[in-house]
This record gives sequence, C-alpha cells and structure tokens, in this order.
Amino acid sequence: MNGALAALLAYFLGSIPFGLLVAKAMVGSDVRKEGSGNIGATNVLRSAGPVAGVLTLLLDALKGVAAVWLADRLTGGSIAWMSAAALIVLLGHAFPFWLGFKGGKAVATCLGAFAYLAPLPLLAVVLIFIVVVAKTRYLSLGSILAAGLFPLACWMILHPEWPVLAAALGAAVLIVERHRGNIARIRAGEERIFRFRREKS
Repeated sequence: MNGALAALLAYFLGSIPFGLLVAKAMVGSDVRKEGSGNIGATNVLRSAGPVAGVLTLLLDALKGVAAVWLADRLTGGSIAWMSAAALIVLLGHAFPFWLGFKGGKAVATCLGAFAYLAPLPLLAVVLIFIVVVAKTRYLSLGSILAAGLFPLACWMILHPEWPVLAAALGAAVLIVERHRGNIARIRAGEERIFRFRREKS
C-alpha cells in the first residue's frame, strides 16, 4: 500500500507544471504559447527571462528529489519503489493529467530524482552535459548525450541493483524520445543555440 501511495505521489508531484506557473506569475504569459511551447526551464528562460528559467529548473528538480525521498520514507528505503518513483515522477512531468498529457522533457526532474537515487553517475553525465553545451551551445544535444550515457554510467560506477538500472534506462529512453524534434533540428542545422537571456518576440 505504501509503495502504491509513493507511486501516486510521484506522478502528482511530477505533473505540477512549475514552468507554466512561474512564467504566468512573473510575466503574465502562457509559456505554452511562447517559443517552443514547452513548459520546461529552457523555454521559460527564453520566453520569461533567466530568473524565471532558473526558478523553474530548481522547482522541477526539487519535485524529482521529493518524489524519491517520499518513496524512501514511505517504503522503508525500498530500492524498487524508490526507482519506480524516480521514473514515475518523470512520466508525470512529461505527461501531466492537468495539461492533457502534454508536458516537458523531464531533464530537470531527472536531475533531482537521480541526485537522490544515483548521485555519482549523475555527476558524471552532468560533466559531459557541461562540456557538450560549452562546445556546441546546444542544450538539447547536451541533454540527449547525457541521458543516453546515464544507464552506462550507472552500471560502470555503481553496479546497482536492477531496479535502479531499469529506472535509469527508462529515464534515458524517455528523455531522448522527448527530444525527437530537437534531434531533427540539429541534423538540419536549425537548432537554436543557448543564450542566458530572454529572447525578443
């Protein structure tokens, strides 16, 4: 019962659209109608400014931490339920009930969830993300490569129990799939480079 409650809470936390709420509160706009239409931190930054973008990033990451922490507390530290919560909170962010199952790409929420569950492998791929973005200025490419390498990093660094590895693999598949449009734009040379400022409409 406690595991099922942890899973339900993970989805609920993940589905809170902080990007939408932050942009609405700070600049009065619906971020779904700006830029890429995504509710994640990158589009919030571009459409509502860096403060709103950073705040969205932090809040989206915190809901990932909260979901796994609650699963830890509710199930007495069950690795299986904590791993399930890590994946479910990402699914909640990507497919929120309140927004017709049209959510974000789950990168920030993944950071929070696995910072609690698998911090060392996460740190390794964050370093890869930083190097890729510094070289290319494509946030999406950094996210795709970091997510794709995350299961391998988990296996090499932690040799974890299978639920952790399964959650890492599920997270990687989800994040890469959510970046299909970015992959197409990168291949076409049409992807926007990262600038830490609000873009003019």
